[in-house]
Amino acid sequence: MESYYVEEAAKRRLASYNCAQAVACAFIDRLDIEEKTLFSLMEGFGGGMGSHEATCGALSGAVAVIGLLKGGKKPDAKTKANTYALVSEAAERFESICGSLVCKDILGDETGVVLYSCDGCVQQAVRITCNLLELT
Repeated sequence: MESYYVEEAAKRRLASYNCAQAVACAFIDRLDIEEKTLFSLMEGFGGGMGSHEATCGALSGAVAVIGLLKGGKKPDAKTKANTYALVSEAAERFESICGSLVCKDILGDETGVVLYSCDGCVQQAVRITCNLLELT
């Protein structure tokens, strides 16, 4: 299953999806949302939230998928603690592999040292999501 989602994300990257869009939309077969809506929703999260200054888009895509699959469907749902724990674990794993959570640090914008490629970040975010959600 994991290789299927990694491939789906890679196809979307080749079709000019940003990192957040590629990760989130790779899981569209499991989500109760239209791909065009998810694509639009995730657009601003690419490029480290538009300017490399914030969280990597690939991780943002993973967080969106975790929320859509594990989050509550109404305000009084008691799912936040579990969702937060999954997101925290995803962030820890991502940072451990990719070297940072921040896009500009990962891409070496200030240091000239690239810690991980965008495509690599997408692959890792998909793998982490599959593992945490037991989609392997």
